[in-house]
Amino acid sequence: ARLVQDAERMPRRHAPLPSTLSTPFAYAEARAMGVTAGRLRGSDLERPFHATRILTDPATRSAFAGPQAIDARVRARVLERARAYSRVMSRRGFFTGMTAAALLGCPLPDGFDPDADLSVGTVHPHRAARARGVAGFQTREHLAHVMDVGGLRVTTPASTWAMVGGELSERWLVIMGDHFVRVPRDHRGRAMPNARLATPAQLEAAALAPGRRHRKALVRALTSVRVGSASRLETEYRLDAEAARLPHMDLDVEVRGADGALIAIVDGMHRAFDLIVEVEGDHHRTDRAQWNRDIDRTAALAAQGWEVVRLTSRRIRDGSATSVVRSALHRHGWSGPRGH
Repeated sequence: ARLVQDAERMPRRHAPLPSTLSTPFAYAEARAMGVTAGRLRGSDLERPFHATRILTDPATRSAFAGPQAIDARVRARVLERARAYSRVMSRRGFFTGMTAAALLGCPLPDGFDPDADLSVGTVHPHRAARARGVAGFQTREHLAHVMDVGGLRVTTPASTWAMVGGELSERWLVIMGDHFVRVPRDHRGRAMPNARLATPAQLEAAALAPGRRHRKALVRALTSVRVGSASRLETEYRLDAEAARLPHMDLDVEVRGADGALIAIVDGMHRAFDLIVEVEGDHHRTDRAQWNRDIDRTAALAAQGWEVVRLTSRRIRDGSATSVVRSALHRHGWSGPRGH
């Protein structure tokens, strides 16, 4: 009797799937490889959309660690579901809206649900997608330019930004816009303008396209988009600093010594006041190597006569960051308002 009870408690072992069947996959694809209908009803297979399957892997879901783990998990889940739907999506369909934003690596608002309906577009006169787990809509070709992202049809960064104009606040449109126009740097710190996802001019063209909905909101947000913010936190601090009437801050600045050697690339600089602002995400705290580099870099900048104000995510999110920088600016001779 004990052996029977133990056997009943043991997890059921599923027959292995063909090694050539990659997950996610279409039901018809698996059947063509000889997988039985019963096997495709297995508890280890998720059915996110009609006629699709995802092989669930708890180890993969728990593999993300560190300060960016939640964000990485969210993106991985959206990608997994988008790949699943792509197996049965019309060849005329494409991912857009917040689904496209996630696939393009954008910062995502707190509470973003990776299991929400995928946003799928089609160009008029083709019918909008209709399926469980999908929010389909029809648009015009000039409003939704499409590109390939890892084998998926996705709206371009500029089109994606313009198409979420009615879904996001002005602040979040700026955060997303900053992400798209940022100029990446290589491992040596050299700017790579050709690697940016979009230019400000491309965002403007997308916002002003004839028939664009929510144009006013997009244009308002565009006036605050700037090249140089490398993270959501950097954009959030910059917007708070502007609202607090702090002086203009240069972004993504190279600091060099008298011999021309690169000392650091800093997040923000108040050049006239010998003040540098650095925004520290949690990885600066949890990564020991990064922490040591930060200390060495701060010392090198101090030796060149700069004061470095390091802002944590907590200070930015609780609104106290601008007061810290305001006090530092006054120490360096700024005569602006002292705030409340």
